[in-house]
Amino acid sequence: MRRQQRGTTTVEFAIIGTVLMVVMFGTLEFGRALFVINTLAEATRRGARMAAVCPIGDPKPAQVAVFANGGSNSAIVAGLTTANVQIQYLDISGNLVATPGTAAGFNSIRYVRVRIVGFTHTLLIPLHLTTVPLSGFSTTLPRESLGVYPSVGSTAC
Repeated sequence: MRRQQRGTTTVEFAIIGTVLMVVMFGTLEFGRALFVINTLAEATRRGARMAAVCPIGDPKPAQVAVFANGGSNSAIVAGLTTANVQIQYLDISGNLVATPGTAAGFNSIRYVRVRIVGFTHTLLIPLHLTTVPLSGFSTTLPRESLGVYPSVGSTAC
């Protein structure tokens, strides 16, 4: 009887070990996904805060939003770039200002909205690789100074 059951412990461990590893990596990956979600929410807040005081078309709000160190790629979230950051200027009703760079458009801007668009996060769970679209993040703030500096020669951005 003993001779016929040789190796069953190894097979049982392989089955249980595989399940245990998938559960363990799934738990770790769930924590990483929550970190990415919180980082994207903070990214829109940082970007909107910067866009509310910087001139229209300045690249710094998008760089600040993705936690970039002078470039366009995020130092914290893999795959997040300044191309995923959308900055919009809104009028008092919340409608998009068509030409924010013109004098009439600039005077009608009341809010700045920053959104994360086109970003997908890959879950690295063994035996189950999945991508999750994470593009629903948005922050809207009042325009504040929007590139108008209090003194000549000072640059806030």
